[in-house]
Amino acid sequence: MTINRAAFRGLAARGAARVLGETDNMLVNTKDILLEAQQQKKAVAAFNVTNLETVQAAVSAAEQENRPVIIALGERYFPTVDVEGFSAMVRAIAAKAAVPVALHLDHAYEKQSIVRAIRCGFTSVMFDGSKHALERNMALTRDIVEIAHMAGVSVEAEIGSVARGAFSDEEEGDGRLTDPEDAKRFVAETGVDFLAAAIGTVHGMYTGEPRIDLELLTRIRDAVRVPLVLHGGSGTPDEIIAEAVSRGICKVNVNTEVSIAAVAELLRFAAKPDAARSHLSTVMAEVQEAIQPVMRKFVKLLA
Repeated sequence: MTINRAAFRGLAARGAARVLGETDNMLVNTKDILLEAQQQKKAVAAFNVTNLETVQAAVSAAEQENRPVIIALGERYFPTVDVEGFSAMVRAIAAKAAVPVALHLDHAYEKQSIVRAIRCGFTSVMFDGSKHALERNMALTRDIVEIAHMAGVSVEAEIGSVARGAFSDEEEGDGRLTDPEDAKRFVAETGVDFLAAAIGTVHGMYTGEPRIDLELLTRIRDAVRVPLVLHGGSGTPDEIIAEAVSRGICKVNVNTEVSIAAVAELLRFAAKPDAARSHLSTVMAEVQEAIQPVMRKFVKLLA
């Protein structure tokens, strides 16, 4: 894919008005809130969402705890979510929010998806090259970092591979854990802004007892200085998440647990005798109300 690098430099030159927003209440750069969380030894929740109600629930949960929040949209949802429209919606909600809001592209495998997200105002992107060998992953990630940084957008990458659990719609991972020495080299040679560390969590829900290697997390933390990301927050015991934060995790991704709560509410609503005569707006309002406590739990846990 050919990139107009001059155009991307133009995005950076126009500065915060294009990428970060014109006021403090517009979208913020994910890197900035993660660096602050790192200093405070806290973490920020990144909720994978796809529509108005889930975005509103995430921002409201963050406002209730007076904490920043990351709104994440995965590349896999591009076929059903208009990315430009989604970005505009999140920016409008962020403009009224009482807390900092960042907009993140999660698990992108294609350069064109990342370029599209940058062009419509996402403030961070994740390039997932974890399926590749280390050298290939580094080469691809370096290219993405160069493009994103020209536009003032921060980059997340992953080495190791988070396995897929139950109820997940993420791609299958092989469960390889992150090697600390590989992580050190990867960060140094790519210039990535934050790093997803595979320490035994899964995408989705666990099918057995979670086996999280917190000692490995400490070794990774000692090897790199960038903020670390935990994928697979859903179903991970609260005490393990809290300990992971104390050992250097600054961003925790949550998707499946919110989805399960939403679907459970839809099923509960559908079981009502008069459900077929209900209005969609009422149904979606109740879904938003049902998922907000789940989101607030995570926001509060990470503070």
